Amino acid sequence: MHPLIQVCARGSKLTSTNSPRYRRHRPEQTLLYRLVDRYYPAFVQHLAAEGRALPDYVQQEFTDYLSCGRLEHGFLRVRCENCHHEKLVAFSCKRRGFCPSCGTRRMVESAAQFVDEVFPVKPIRQWVLTVPFPLRFLFAAYPELMGKVLGIVTRAISTHLAHQAGLTRNEAPTGAVTLIQRFGSALNLNIHFHMLFLDGVYAQDTSGRYYFRRTRPPTVEQLHVLLHLISERVARFLERRGILERYEGNSYLTLEGLEEDPLQDIHSHSVTYRVAIGPQKGRKVFTLRTIPPQPEPATDNARVAKLNGFSLHAGVAAHAHQRKKLERLCRYIARPTIAERRLSLTSTGKVRYELKTPFRNGTIHVIFEPLDFMYRMYGMPRAHGRFLLLQNLHSRHPWRSDAQERP
Repeated sequence: MHPLIQVCARGSKLTSTNSPRYRRHRPEQTLLYRLVDRYYPAFVQHLAAEGRALPDYVQQEFTDYLSCGRLEHGFLRVRCENCHHEKLVAFSCKRRGFCPSCGTRRMVESAAQFVDEVFPVKPIRQWVLTVPFPLRFLFAAYPELMGKVLGIVTRAISTHLAHQAGLTRNEAPTGAVTLIQRFGSALNLNIHFHMLFLDGVYAQDTSGRYYFRRTRPPTVEQLHVLLHLISERVARFLERRGILERYEGNSYLTLEGLEEDPLQDIHSHSVTYRVAIGPQKGRKVFTLRTIPPQPEPATDNARVAKLNGFSLHAGVAAHAHQRKKLERLCRYIARPTIAERRLSLTSTGKVRYELKTPFRNGTIHVIFEPLDFMYRMYGMPRAHGRFLLLQNLHSRHPWRSDAQERP
């Protein structure tokens, strides 16, 4: 048993109206927990019947989730020194795969840290890069390649910002925070990069002192040029690694020489919105449409570019004084995979998940058989690979002092 932890509110006069109230999380009452608790054993048995087994890190994710927040798996006893009131606080799993409770706590803590300790009080712009289906599959299976590609992307955007200021990337560094999201709103495997860049660069004056020079927002034409540059550099990198082959104007991936990934089958179904188990295996996931299809939005002022399965979006920004908006942006890019409030059951016992934003074809829900839903969760944990990348934003950089902003 962990030793008693004492919490003191010494010197404060708390009343019943302003005192913080702790409410214990009860995961066993949530639908997601009940689904995992009921169908996880059957899911493991199904894999065993196919001659497959869960990777150790995926099995650990499931078992830790089932013990997260449960008092019978360990807790702390917390007592106030003034009133001697006690609370029991259950241990959490602290996993990054699909636990909504730990994911939400990490989201809130990360966003607060980014705003309070990482980002200077300067304008920030969000850049979002999505990649074609084959690259989503490749990055899920081989995260070391994803890290190399992310470096290509951040260098291209940094160079663009420096050129906007009339300087080179070496003369005018910028800073960014990148978080890699693995799943889309339909719980499909959709690896994409959320990058929060300073909306400008740091340059030096004649005395060698750094100052911040804000750059103009990118135009749609500039985004198309930048996206074409990124896609070409990514293709050349994959060609040099022997992963991309080009023949008579067509390109395709070859995975020869790469270690086989045990989740390839799961990833391929998830990337393409297809059922992974049962008599409907290989078919598109059932969707529910209750609103009319929406037309393609106009892109004149949307600051978005699309090219051969790639898309680059740079239409959301926060001014230097909009720290609350910046924190909301940080929470958005650090959000957990599953939102419990959008999860429900149909009258026939199928799992229904509501989309955060309806698709343009009118789809607002995706429907899964319970075991197929477990397959979706199977692909959510990561064996390795970086979740967060900080670029030029640590406190030792010389421009982190009170640099003046200039036009």
